[in-house]
Amino acid sequence: MYSFGSGVLIGTRTDIANATPVNFGLVQEVTLDETASVKELFGQFQRPLALARGTIKTSGKAKVARISGLAFANLYYGATPVAGQTATSFAEAGTVAASSPYVVTVANAATFVGDEGVVYAASGLPLTKVATSPAAGQYSVAAGVYTFDATDAGKAVLVTYTYTLTTGGQKFTIANQLLGTTPTFQALFYTTFQGQSVTLSLNNCTSSKLSFGTKLEDFVLPEFDFACFPDASGNVMTWSFSEAS
Repeated sequence: MYSFGSGVLIGTRTDIANATPVNFGLVQEVTLDETASVKELFGQFQRPLALARGTIKTSGKAKVARISGLAFANLYYGATPVAGQTATSFAEAGTVAASSPYVVTVANAATFVGDEGVVYAASGLPLTKVATSPAAGQYSVAAGVYTFDATDAGKAVLVTYTYTLTTGGQKFTIANQLLGTTPTFQALFYTTFQGQSVTLSLNNCTSSKLSFGTKLEDFVLPEFDFACFPDASGNVMTWSFSEAS
């Protein structure tokens, strides 16, 4: 039989009850490595007299194309997402009031979280943040209201800030947990080609690495690295093939 394509990879938490299966998300590559240590017994001759296989390490890697907060939370962090999000408004256009008070109130002032900088729209030069009483080229901010000096009256600015959304999206916060905290999951890999399929069940896994990298003019492809170990019954994995060959 032949196989083609990246297949499908689904993870289900094994350290909590009634866990919902989570698709890793448009996998581009799935790799499974079985690495065994081999011990050699030598005598007087160049070649070993006997070989014995020792410990075996089972590890995998999945490169995905769909960014899934649910997969990140469940399969790496062992967290539970909640509704809402901390959103970013980047370079929101505003104009400093022509008369006192010389302010700009951002669109999401009611749920304002934090300031991320202000620049002049015309030049792109940044303004300097101060606590109170800004001078020329400075600003202060409180609850989404940006205050400027009279010399900046009527000038166009671009404001970047974060704010909360209570509906839509999802978020989760990661705490600094004790050593030994280890979320685990079962992984199911499936691929099919020309009517023939391969299914691999990995009974117990934990993710050792989550990579999230961006690149100019390219898609983000997060990567999960994971290691596999036996379940309570001592079983590690099951290979299934549609063709007996």
